Amino acid sequence: MIETALAFALGCFSLGTLLNFWRMTLGPTSADRILALDTMVINALALLILYGVYQGTPVYFEAAVLIAMVGFVSTVAYCRFELRGDIIE
Repeated sequence: MIETALAFALGCFSLGTLLNFWRMTLGPTSADRILALDTMVINALALLILYGVYQGTPVYFEAAVLIAMVGFVSTVAYCRFELRGDIIE
């Protein structure tokens, strides 16, 4: 039963990631692209955690924490670049 639920969740998050990639490439404004990129990082985290549950190893959870930190910093840096034109003052 858990395998069916994991397969369904993996399919849903994969579809969400593909739709976010579509919005990121064709977004009309840069704000749409930033939000799509941030949401794609969250979907990638969910996929990684679900795969870790499927495999039963804690390695994927540690990788998810690292990707979450990098995703947050990259979103902040990209927003700063859009607002100010530079990242470091």
